[in-house]
Amino acid sequence: MRAASSRGDAPALAVAAFQPHALTLARRWRRMRKKELAQRVGVTAAAVSQYELGQSRPSGAVLARLALALAMPVQFFAAGFPAPAMAGQPHFRSLRATTQAERDQALAFGEIAWRVVDVMERHLELPELRLPLVDLPEDAASRDIQMAALDARRAFDLGDEPVPHMVRLLESRGVVVLALPDVSDQVDAFSHWYGARPFVLISPSKNDKARSRMDGAHELAHLLLHHDAEPGSQILERQATAFGSEFLAPSSRLRDELPGRLDFERLQELKGRWGISLKALIYRGHALGIYRDRTYRRAMGLLADWGYPEPGDLGPCEQPSLLGKAATLLAEQQSSGASVAEQAGMSDDLLDIVIAAGSDRVERVVIHA
Repeated sequence: MRAASSRGDAPALAVAAFQPHALTLARRWRRMRKKELAQRVGVTAAAVSQYELGQSRPSGAVLARLALALAMPVQFFAAGFPAPAMAGQPHFRSLRATTQAERDQALAFGEIAWRVVDVMERHLELPELRLPLVDLPEDAASRDIQMAALDARRAFDLGDEPVPHMVRLLESRGVVVLALPDVSDQVDAFSHWYGARPFVLISPSKNDKARSRMDGAHELAHLLLHHDAEPGSQILERQATAFGSEFLAPSSRLRDELPGRLDFERLQELKGRWGISLKALIYRGHALGIYRDRTYRRAMGLLADWGYPEPGDLGPCEQPSLLGKAATLLAEQQSSGASVAEQAGMSDDLLDIVIAAGSDRVERVVIHA
């Protein structure tokens, strides 16, 4: 990381262009309370609050200490990135399972990644945002959710065949997908708009392909159906799960392909074909009336006895690739990583974390020497 104090008058110049929101962003990314930051810097917690509210500016010396405490270059606080316009609120899978600090850190990482995407778009043409408009009645029934998923499949030109790669499908339509780095296991996948693009952030802690595909489809539902809705509702979460399940495997095809009796060999074949879990297949079979209650309970009991992971491993989870490919193109154009990091106001190390979060782990690229 480049030392914040090694650029002569950088702190003084940063003070003149200081952006209060950037301090809040850095503090939340480091999951640091105002009181803790104040103690490290040698100011009061009230002073930190005043900096973040824009009621006062830190001196050059204080800003240099803030940068050191938060492991950020001083330029991060004056890089010309105001808080991005954010449509709606983030849809976390379970608000009760995560602390506010954990959610704030995850959201902060998304915004830091937004800075990188913004800089990249100054040099490259990333995929255009092309998400369909899907209408959902206010009191949507199960049939409405099913039809919304089928409308979305048609808009994505999927026909009635399996989705080849859910994460890459989202990326091809302009959605930025990232794997959350170094955050609590309690933070599951979530979606949010940063500026003009939607971001889907997935948890890498569950290395399960079927799970990652459902996470992507679930978050697509939130982006299409719930952009103006208050997050946290179990109704919305059930709608998103139902949408994702139908999007990945339309009932019209699944009804004909599911075995009429509990045949796990056939179910594992379907798991591989559609990329959804045995549990999801059995649940769908029960919902479609193929499996009676007794058969359903027996099947779920067997899966519980077998434990996790369930039989029929599909391989590693689906991973994003958009930022990794963009980094490769920038490297080929000799746009140095240092330049991208400098324009985004961040260290090389933090840039690497963002690029890795948006790259296939076997294709990760470092774009600076």
